[in-house]
Amino acid sequence: MKKTLALLTAAAALAGTTAIAQQADMAVKARQGQFNTLALNLGILGDIARGNAEYDEATATDAADSIVAISMVHQPILWPEGTSTEDRDDTRALPAIWEDQDDFFAKWEALAEAAEGMQTAAAEGAEAIGPAMRALGGACGDCHDSYRQSDD
Repeated sequence: MKKTLALLTAAAALAGTTAIAQQADMAVKARQGQFNTLALNLGILGDIARGNAEYDEATATDAADSIVAISMVHQPILWPEGTSTEDRDDTRALPAIWEDQDDFFAKWEALAEAAEGMQTAAAEGAEAIGPAMRALGGACGDCHDSYRQSDD
């Protein structure tokens, strides 16, 4: 009986550890997906701002709306402990995120505000896209400078 209980306890602990690892994997993949989607939409708007693509209000608005939608994703679930560069090879998330989460999430809020500005600019015309891109780029850069491992 004691041996069976010990085996069941060990199996439950292993299952719990596996479930936690799977959740961490999902969180990393989800946050990477959101950043890839941000990059795609920022690329569309950046091309318009640089004159590499014709301004089309529907395209610009769709891209801006996508950025706003991503900025509304509840972030804490995407950043569980144990998913930094110290713990994994498949992320560029620096441990500083977990050392100052208030600042990290404040920077995410700044992205949301800049995204809303882009949403307005997208409907105003090509000339409004550039200044809104600078605000978005600034919000992205502020966070990357503190919380993302560089590409070097």
